[in-house]
Amino acid sequence: MKFTLTIPVLLISAHSAAAWGTLGHETVAFIAQNFVCDDTKIFFSSILNDSSTEYLAKVATWADSYRYTAAGSFSAPFHFIDAEDNPPASCGVKYARDCGAKGCVVGAIQNYTSQLLDSSLDKATINMAAKFVGDIHQPLHDEGLAVGGNTIPVNFSGVVTNLHHIWDTNMPEKLVGGYSLDDARRWANILTTEIRRGAFAHQAASWLKGIDITDPVSTSLHWARETNAFVCTTVLPDGQDAVANQELSGDYYEAAVPVIQLQIARAGYRLARWLDLIAVGVRTEL
Repeated sequence: MKFTLTIPVLLISAHSAAAWGTLGHETVAFIAQNFVCDDTKIFFSSILNDSSTEYLAKVATWADSYRYTAAGSFSAPFHFIDAEDNPPASCGVKYARDCGAKGCVVGAIQNYTSQLLDSSLDKATINMAAKFVGDIHQPLHDEGLAVGGNTIPVNFSGVVTNLHHIWDTNMPEKLVGGYSLDDARRWANILTTEIRRGAFAHQAASWLKGIDITDPVSTSLHWARETNAFVCTTVLPDGQDAVANQELSGDYYEAAVPVIQLQIARAGYRLARWLDLIAVGVRTEL
């Protein structure tokens, strides 16, 4: 059997910056590796030609690099969905309104997940499709205001940057204390423990509610809307003027940390379930 699918990117990039940066991408991948079924690990290790303990993490940033090549430039719109809402007064994502003519993260996964479920495709095509399974859990990946925050200048620890970049990179790296593969593995293991028996244990089951491989549009829009809501509550609670040209490494950072931790954990846990569903779908088709 074959499904035509649409699913949010769980590791992929957004706008001009990588989704969650290298650290976030790799951490989400390691969390997913910690939760996938054994058969899923075998399936994706085979597709990616990598049986190492970093088989997902090592390709977690591939799509970000690919978009800047001549061959991959077409994929730039696949890294976000630009909600045309009005934060902080109102937040919300509508697929028909917010997915551009050249595509968006939701539409892109329709294509690539469908390819992963199609056993008739050649191995090279399937290999590339696996590398496009990515992330929609960074709030500014689901927001069109100021190009997802890219044009809002801010300061972070004395460095001039932009709002999107500090959510992608500066704040996660400050939290973890680095950005190496080992840093990502360590953070993933901490969050994995919180999911299994810590702060997230009581809510992890609810993160998977509504996941339906036969209706991935509804699944992905639920995640996008849930994530986009943080734009109103945490990213821009007092509007752009309140953060523009401000130093955000103090109180703003402290308020953002719980959201970053939650969203990275959700992304990895949900990615594991989605990959399990893909692997089961392929076995069923065969």
